[in-house]
Amino acid sequence: MTPFGERLRALRADRGVTQKDMAAAIGISAAYLSALEHGRRGAPTWTLIQKIIGYFNIIWDDAEELARLAEASHPRVKLDTSGLSPAATELANLLAENIEKLDEAELRRITASIRAALGRLK
Repeated sequence: MTPFGERLRALRADRGVTQKDMAAAIGISAAYLSALEHGRRGAPTWTLIQKIIGYFNIIWDDAEELARLAEASHPRVKLDTSGLSPAATELANLLAENIEKLDEAELRRITASIRAALGRLK
């Protein structure tokens, strides 16, 4: 499941909406909606994100957060480290080869560490 899929499922659950009903309302198939929730499809289009925001009547910060989650929800990430340092290539490969071995707490810790390092670059 992707971060976007997890949030989408939570929104549906909070409002008691079925996949079938939501899919029909926003003009997609229930199978596609299920695939989005389970991370079997790439990030949704901007247009679909806007339909979802409208469907749930999400405003301001919550709408921005949903759009950000969609952007960060590509289930098959590709990294091109050509032209970068050997350390960058090593990090990318280490993560690609071992990400499934990390538990949620470790993933959150690593993510926070990377975000902090990126924040220091600003």
